[in-house]
Amino acid sequence: MSAGFNWEQGFLLDFDLLTGLSKGANASKRYLSQMKEMYYDESAVSKCLDGGDPLIYEFYELGAPEDAGALAFGTSIVYPGKIGDEYFMTKGHFHTIIATSEVYYCLAGKGAMLCENPEGDVKLFELEAGKALYVPPRYAHRSINTGQETLVTFFVFRGDAGHDYGTIEEKGYRKLLVEKDQKPTLVDNPKWS
Repeated sequence: MSAGFNWEQGFLLDFDLLTGLSKGANASKRYLSQMKEMYYDESAVSKCLDGGDPLIYEFYELGAPEDAGALAFGTSIVYPGKIGDEYFMTKGHFHTIIATSEVYYCLAGKGAMLCENPEGDVKLFELEAGKALYVPPRYAHRSINTGQETLVTFFVFRGDAGHDYGTIEEKGYRKLLVEKDQKPTLVDNPKWS
């Protein structure tokens, strides 16, 4: 049993359809200080941290059993903002079982999902409330808030898939989504290795 939920007998859990928040689950929070290497503009990161440590995103994941028959689910909440010209975003991850796909349903806000496979194929999907996204197997994925409101998504994936954050932390994504001429624009990542 994980997080006090009865995975064998079933359970009910609340998620607010506008905010993604839950009274019955605990949130994991990611602040800029925990993600500063994810942003390419180091001086913009330092300047922002001089004024505080903004909450970039939070997520509710229930700790499903690591079992192929279980489904992990929760919400991801990315707040509006930018570091330099780069939007607030999640760290992004591959799944440990790389052949895993994932489904996201956008509950509120506007943004994008940046996806990239190990061979370098990059896909960018626009997100807005009421749209569902199927992230294909073998693609790392990152939620990016390009709007003025909070971006809220509900996600589901197989329980034993795991998360590989290390590859992204080490190499980054090949592309970045930045604001250029007042619109989201995909550009090469100068820090990609």
